Amino acid sequence: MTLSMIIDGQDSPAASGATYDRRDPVTGDVATTAPAAGPDDMRRAVDAAAAAFPAWSATGPGERRKLLSKAADALEEMTPEIIRTAMAETGATGPWIGFNCSLAAGMLREAAAMTTQIAGQIIPSNKPGTLAMAQRRPHGVCLGIAPWNAPVILGTRAVAMPIACGNTVVLKASEMCPATHMAIGEAFRRAGFPPGVLNVVTNAPDDAAAVVEALVGDDRLRHVNFTGSTKVGRIIARLAAEGLKPALLELGGKAPLIVLDDADVDAAVNGAAFGAFMNQGQICMSTERIIVQQGIADRFVAALVDKVRGLPAGDPRGEVVLGALVTPEAAGRMDDIIADATAKGGRVIAGGGRDGAVVEATLIDHVTPDMTVYAEESFGPVKPIIRVADDDEAVRVANDTPYGLSAAVYGGDLTRAMRVADRIDSGICHINGPTVGDEAQMPFGGVKDSGYGRFGGTAAIDAFTWLRWVTIEDPHQHYPF
Repeated sequence: MTLSMIIDGQDSPAASGATYDRRDPVTGDVATTAPAAGPDDMRRAVDAAAAAFPAWSATGPGERRKLLSKAADALEEMTPEIIRTAMAETGATGPWIGFNCSLAAGMLREAAAMTTQIAGQIIPSNKPGTLAMAQRRPHGVCLGIAPWNAPVILGTRAVAMPIACGNTVVLKASEMCPATHMAIGEAFRRAGFPPGVLNVVTNAPDDAAAVVEALVGDDRLRHVNFTGSTKVGRIIARLAAEGLKPALLELGGKAPLIVLDDADVDAAVNGAAFGAFMNQGQICMSTERIIVQQGIADRFVAALVDKVRGLPAGDPRGEVVLGALVTPEAAGRMDDIIADATAKGGRVIAGGGRDGAVVEATLIDHVTPDMTVYAEESFGPVKPIIRVADDDEAVRVANDTPYGLSAAVYGGDLTRAMRVADRIDSGICHINGPTVGDEAQMPFGGVKDSGYGRFGGTAAIDAFTWLRWVTIEDPHQHYPF
């Protein structure tokens, strides 16, 4: 597939004519040939977004709602082709990409519904005869930078609420899935959005730093949202701060799932397996530490092993639960994580095998803090089991990380489970549910090294608008001089 960018509503190559190839992680074949855009191309995209902003910000909520709803319909219609594209670009399974399309369409419909909820406030004033208001205003041109791991969900999330709030957007597609992200722009184009409201640009991996600096450094760009690694998030935050531009950052995670000794074992096993191995563990909310109390540990671990051994891994085009990791190099890192753990006393009790970019669902028991798998985000299907004595130790281990995105607690006594959940440092926590979950209307985001700001619902209105104080006053009021 040979790709063009979408700038000002038109198909656009890189000005230099340069391209790069994205290869299928399973077959090694070229999946997509995409424009390798440079800083000048990024400025063209900002030009288009800036030119479109005055008219779009003045467009009424009914028209915005209609167009966002049409984009949702278009995205759903495109689902079969998006599945084929994303499987080739990312190695993900069809059901995962299909779910991406379904939730992304829901996000667009939620954003459509929110166009009439961008409300201000009447504020009592001390000045007689004064009507004081807080009005919500769009920022202007917004930049969205989305990753490859949940490509349709996160690409859509990066643009839906900013556009609903009256902003125009430049979406920088992931180098790993340019055609998948471009499909979002195509859905908006098919819906009939005015040119320049959403522009989608691509770049070669080696050019990422230069194009991001060009985009964030453009004075006309007024807001940045980024989903990705904490390492890159720090760079984005610094660049945005230099321009005094607000940023919304959803970064890495090391999500704990705590199994209390009164938990329903079958329920906890199902939640742990889903949270740990959905999309091969390549989700920011993936269960990265399974923390189980000693009183229930042997029963839980035995049941989880049985479950995990029944999860087939292979080419995502086949009948599998786990597809490929995004690159063979990412899969090779799983070998290193396993070797480190076993050298330090960890026991591989399920999985451990690899075939190219495909890694089996793997459990390592008796994990200790000196192991890589305890501390670092694996972003793959290799998961540690950590045995603890009681609630206090479970909480200590759960919080023994710089990250704080998602968490889960399984327990029979809900009051006790809630007490444990309240002590976990995370932006999201589910009781008797997996660490992986997303709904368009929920305030989604983390704390600590997992970032700041919130996507979703009214929280996204706060993120993608600013408040302006406006008064209507008595023109004949008294002044002291």
